[in-house]
Amino acid sequence: LNLERERALARQLLKEGKKEKAMLLLKKKRYQEQLLDKTENQISNLERMVQDIEFTQIEMKVIEGLKIGNECLNKMHQVMSIEEVERIIGETQDAVEYQRQIDEILAGSLTEEDEDAILEELNAITQEQMELPEVPSEPLPEKIPGTLSKSGMRGTGLVSF
Repeated sequence: LNLERERALARQLLKEGKKEKAMLLLKKKRYQEQLLDKTENQISNLERMVQDIEFTQIEMKVIEGLKIGNECLNKMHQVMSIEEVERIIGETQDAVEYQRQIDEILAGSLTEEDEDAILEELNAITQEQMELPEVPSEPLPEKIPGTLSKSGMRGTGLVSF
């Protein structure tokens, strides 16, 4: 805004015939434009530098995190070597196999004698069922009052056994 005003003033001076003053005013204007460009470039450089610093700080945090992570992994590797992991996996597999064998023993724990005793008991139960008299499937007829029952007593109309 100020530069435009100086340019207009330089035109006015030229119209008035004051060429030297107009030239001096235009030099001053040119110097201010160059100074403004330099300042803008410096500000731009500063902004770029701030961004670079911020990015570098982020990179440093990432590197520090990686460093801490590596140290932690190395400590864990010292505590648990590959041989240790293989040993633990082997022990686990052995324990699983041992448990499977126990399960097989428990599932098939009946001896031949036990099997024979179970068959004998089953046969006895089956024989008991065969020896029982058959019960009629249809309802029994009612007794007429006044008739004698098997015991020789006057009946109540109910069948007694």
